[in-house]
Parts: sequence; C-alpha cells; structure tokens
Amino acid sequence: MPKISVCIPTFNRFQLLPFAIESVLNQSEQDFELIICDDGSSDRTPEIVSKYTDNRIKYIRHPQNIGKSNNMRSGFDAASGEYLIKFDDDDRLTSDFLYKTATILDLDPSLDFVGTDHWLIDIHNVRDEEKTRQNSQYWGRSDLLPGVVPNLLEVVFVRQSFQIGATLFRRQTLVDVGFMMPNWQNCEDNDLFVRLALAGKKAYYLPELLMEYRVHAEQQGIHRAIPYLQDKIRYLASYQLPSPELEKIRLNRLAQTQLILGLRLIEQGETVKGRELVLSGKSAGGVKAFIGLGCSLLPIGWRSLAFQILRELR
Repeated sequence: MPKISVCIPTFNRFQLLPFAIESVLNQSEQDFELIICDDGSSDRTPEIVSKYTDNRIKYIRHPQNIGKSNNMRSGFDAASGEYLIKFDDDDRLTSDFLYKTATILDLDPSLDFVGTDHWLIDIHNVRDEEKTRQNSQYWGRSDLLPGVVPNLLEVVFVRQSFQIGATLFRRQTLVDVGFMMPNWQNCEDNDLFVRLALAGKKAYYLPELLMEYRVHAEQQGIHRAIPYLQDKIRYLASYQLPSPELEKIRLNRLAQTQLILGLRLIEQGETVKGRELVLSGKSAGGVKAFIGLGCSLLPIGWRSLAFQILRELR
C-alpha cells in the first residue's frame, strides 16, 4: 500500500496536465500512487497520459462527463494510501510538498490534515511574488500562526484560508465525512472544509509556499457565473453554524448570493425565478434589490443596458 495517494482530476487540459503530473513524479517523497481521473475529456488527454509508464500511475477515464465532484470521488474511491491530496490539473506541487506535510502527520497521529500556503503562477509557470503576497494576505494566511489551528471553523468558513490543493489529509478523515458531496460543480471544497470543522477534525497550518496555483483566462469565463452562484447557494444553505456570530455571516452571505444570482437571472430573461431570489436576498441588497426588481419589468432587450448601469452603483 502506498503511503500517499495523489489525485488529479482532469478535463480537456492536455497542454497543462503534464506539468501537474511531473510535479508529482519529481517529489522528494516517492512513496505515492498517482490517480488521474479523466472526466470524459475529448482532447488529447488519453494520449498524453499513455506516454507515462510509471507503474504508480492509475488512469481512470470516464467515457462521458460525469461532473466535477463525481469525477473527484472516483479518484478518491480508487485511493489506497494512508494520506491523500487532490489538486487540479492546471496546478503543481513543489518538490517537497509531500515530504513536509506527511512528516507532520507522521509525527502527530491526532492531526487530520495539514494545509500550506501556495504560489500564484501564470500560464507560463512564472511565479508572481507580489500577487502571491497579496493572495496570502487576502485569504488570511498571512495572519495564521504555524501549528494546530484553534479556531478552525472561523478559518475555513469566514476567512477561507485553507486551499484544498495545498492540503494533505488522512484518508480516513475524509472517509469519516464522506469526502466531497456528489453532483456538485462548484464550492465542493468549501463545503468539505466546513464539514470537517463541524465534525471536530484537527488541522495544522504550515506557512510555507509548497504548491503552485495557476491563474489563467479559462478560469474567468462569464458562462461559469450562474452555475457557480447556484452551487454557492446550495453550499451556504446546507447547514447551520453553532455560534450566532458565524450564523449571521452565513445568512448574510446567503442573502448576497441569492441577490446576485437573482439579478443575473432577471437580466437573461428568467424573470420569475430571478424575482424570487432577489426578494429572498433583498436584506443584503438595499437599493440594488429594488432597482433590480424594477428592471424585471422592462422588455428583455432593454435589460442589459439597465443592468450595466446597476453594476456601476456602489
């Protein structure tokens, strides 16, 4: 049985996938299996993977697209290591990621997972030091002390400081909470961290830049906005938080997301559902909510201009 299972879910990224694979093969810790789960890619992904002859690589190819979290769950189900990390096909691990994070779990059996900081890189694999610093600060990692995280729910829900591709888990810990929920395309990682915190799991933060997160244009497509907002609502509505302060934050974020999604649906002509969501989220919208409802009375062809003006309101 390998010590560590590394899962890389992939879909139509044959140009970037080799960078992810090679970052695993070049680890200083070599006791691992690498599971590549392919969500029905229609590009050259099978050809690229076939060029790797390392017998530690397992390739799971789904004949058709089964969805993001379902694809990741297929890799998780195939994993046999004591520890597990999942990271995306456009990212990379630095060479000591597995060694440094696994050593921490080896030394303290009470720990459930270890998270690290990460670099931001561009499409050409160039690290951006200033954007990395800003990113670490924005997500609260600059303020996180090394060691066991005492206020885990606040860290993973409010600040969202842990990045799943920069985190090594005990596989049994993920079994305990059911890993990622099926049939999700977005926010599955946020949901997993919150469920881990609510289950009383124990996390350690290692403040080193041990993973490389790639920022590129494909991530920013506007077509992704509505499905993302729909899944975010499902994520935020799926539980209640134990403290009044955190629950207030959850409800406010839920209202904000309902409002934004409602406005987008009204703009594209889904008027009835859009109005319903705007009314549900109006506590977070103030004037914008009422203007959005007014825009829903306009002919569909006029709405884009009206909503462009609305977006400019602060």
